[in-house]
Amino acid sequence: MSRDVQLYIAMSLDGYIATKDDNIDFLSQVEMENEDYGYADFTQQIDTVIWGRRTYDKVMTFDGEFLHTGRKVYVISRSRTGETEHVTYHPDVIELVRQLKSEAGKNIYCDGGAEIIFELLRHQLIDRIIVSIIPHLLGDGIPLFKAGFSEQKITLKRSITYPSGLVQLWYDVRKEDQPEAGEN
Repeated sequence: MSRDVQLYIAMSLDGYIATKDDNIDFLSQVEMENEDYGYADFTQQIDTVIWGRRTYDKVMTFDGEFLHTGRKVYVISRSRTGETEHVTYHPDVIELVRQLKSEAGKNIYCDGGAEIIFELLRHQLIDRIIVSIIPHLLGDGIPLFKAGFSEQKITLKRSITYPSGLVQLWYDVRKEDQPEAGEN
């Protein structure tokens, strides 16, 4: 069984994951009691998490217990090294993902940030993209997809519309040897 790298992330309708100053308050407008937008089911399929350092730093400002206790969590950082109670720092996301994909385990969850996503796309290492579109226009900010990676074909696997207005899209990234849907 191969391990897939799965991007699971939210963005504004105009394609931003945060404001220029890393503010993600716009995400809270879709918070609803007893609604996790499939997150608990998604996390049952993973055992490894990859975050960029800025994403990790932001997550650590949230109230509550650490969400990924019991999973291996890597934070990509050139300036921090070693391990803490919750995470292992690693300097190179490409080297890390190639190593993880060669090992046995469940899927690998990447939650950003934009630089990590760019590098993984540039090296064609993302297998599935799950993006939740928040019904909000930021107008400016940190784009989910930074320009400069090569074109990649994707296939829509599912789309889910929620009462809050959030729309979740699931795409598989087709590798060059995979036929398009409907091809034999």
